[in-house]
Amino acid sequence: MSPADGAPASPNPVQPAFKPLPMKGPDVEVEYRPDGSILIRSRHAPGDGPISIAQLLADRAAEHPDRPFIRQREPGHGPWREMNYGQVKRAADGFAQWLLDRGLTSADSVLILSANSIEHALVMLGCYTAGAPAAPISPAYSLMSADHAKLKHCFATVRPKVVFAQSGEVFARAFETLRALDPDLVFVTADGGEGALALSDLTATEAMAAVEAARAGHSHATVAKFLFTSGSTGLPKGVPQTHGMMAGVIAGQDGLRSEAPDPDVIPVSLEWMPWSHISAGNIGFNGNLWAGGILHLDEGKPIPGLFETTIKNLYEVSPVVFGSAPIAFAMLAEAMERDVALRASFFKNLRYMGYGGATLSNDIYERMQALAVAETGQRIPLTTMYGATETQGITVVHWETERVGLVGLPLPGITIKLTPNGAKYEVRVKGPTVTTGYHNDPEKTAAAFDEEGFYKLGDAARFVDPRDPAKGLVFDGRVTEDFKLDTGAWVSVGALRPDIVAACSPYIQDAVIAGQDRPFIGALLWPSPAGLQALTAQPGEGGTIEKLAAIVREALGAFNAAAGGSSRRVGRFTIMTEPPSIDAGEITDKGYVNQRATLERRADLVAALYAEPLGAGVVVV
Repeated sequence: MSPADGAPASPNPVQPAFKPLPMKGPDVEVEYRPDGSILIRSRHAPGDGPISIAQLLADRAAEHPDRPFIRQREPGHGPWREMNYGQVKRAADGFAQWLLDRGLTSADSVLILSANSIEHALVMLGCYTAGAPAAPISPAYSLMSADHAKLKHCFATVRPKVVFAQSGEVFARAFETLRALDPDLVFVTADGGEGALALSDLTATEAMAAVEAARAGHSHATVAKFLFTSGSTGLPKGVPQTHGMMAGVIAGQDGLRSEAPDPDVIPVSLEWMPWSHISAGNIGFNGNLWAGGILHLDEGKPIPGLFETTIKNLYEVSPVVFGSAPIAFAMLAEAMERDVALRASFFKNLRYMGYGGATLSNDIYERMQALAVAETGQRIPLTTMYGATETQGITVVHWETERVGLVGLPLPGITIKLTPNGAKYEVRVKGPTVTTGYHNDPEKTAAAFDEEGFYKLGDAARFVDPRDPAKGLVFDGRVTEDFKLDTGAWVSVGALRPDIVAACSPYIQDAVIAGQDRPFIGALLWPSPAGLQALTAQPGEGGTIEKLAAIVREALGAFNAAAGGSSRRVGRFTIMTEPPSIDAGEITDKGYVNQRATLERRADLVAALYAEPLGAGVVVV
């Protein structure tokens, strides 16, 4: 049984205890309807939560104005520079006053082009305070795109009056594109380059009574920002993010706490994931603010050449909670297996880990727990939160479990509806964290909700144990990703992908599954940097890719032998040497692979998998 089917992450019944997880256990009510749908709600009540993120900043600045809020390294991995809570509030209020002076309202927006930074945070919080929505977009739309198609689309969707980027020089080409669309745009940069206003001048604006009036006027219905979807089914869609949506996540998580926060412990976090997505930009950022924590900005990423920066930071920053994408856990496990000092620093203060956005493989789970036990003598609870740009986080694993592949149970205040869809249950959701629709797109809004007002995520889920719903839900793939072979056998892509990666560990980083209306499953595989490096140094005949193909063929042969039916057996594969393209939508800047976009862009490789005679580079298992 695969991990995605709820199998234990380890068959060994004698395991060290978990470090205590300060969360309440599962407690749900389940309603089975005559039409076959299932409603699931938590019996835990939500916490209070803030009225707005702008007011939350003001409250925390009043409580501990001198406590560090946000830290970022100087260029070249220099020393940390920081701003405390009081300084951040004063700067955000100053920027808010400038926005109000320019006449910006809730009908306007500020487009943010660049990555996470202290200055980005000030702009975002200033927008929250003034009531002029922030609109952060992926830096790749400006820096890695040849035609700026997604940049132009995002601009047309929110029609900003102000554009912010960290550096005018770095974003010069994007500025030129936007100026051509609207000559009246005002550009703001951290460095105050040619044709742009310096952010430091604007944050120094004296905040007047209008700022406090704006802050006091916010409600849960006030739009704080626009976030854009990844664009997996077309161009990115603009999703209004209200203060109530963001507060709903905080309240839901607060309702699960089993103990009051220790006032003598200041949470410390290290964040690399982009603020143009909900995981870091909403859930992580706002959660740190709610906890009064210290946020360290990590300019590393889980890709070769940049993850080394993350490792350097983890020597100095020992987080209380560490959350990231599964790809980052894989690279972190590899690094800590080689470096005892890194392992010691990482686990020093760690209470639990969290992953999201994709299924964590059984292999990575076991390696992380082995490292935790070696360092602390205990296993570390591993949680995950599930959701989307349109919904924020809606389910969470908030109990100690040895299973991977879970999506947990609904946050307090959230109702999950499982609706029959073929052989699966489609996930739908209603609650305070869910958007009311897409910005200026009534047609897509109408299509996104069912007749009861539940948002349709397009994912499938089911109970680990239908007889005991409190054991949680397990991810059951994308309804739109799953397909049938020509035999009629259904292939569950979401469950198969992490299992293939685990079977080929540590040599394969990710997999894309093909085979719709074909006689067998084919796989496009991306090698892991660590695996390639090891094989390059290995003696013997043949090139690195040839050695890799031989190892993967053997691993998949063993996988197939235990896989059961044709819906889980891989017939052929090919190794991809071109990395996934952000510009083409194959991968997000968080490292999540878009199955559909990759299959479409690499249709020639898919065709080669099924060609007779064999296509170039194709290996039969």
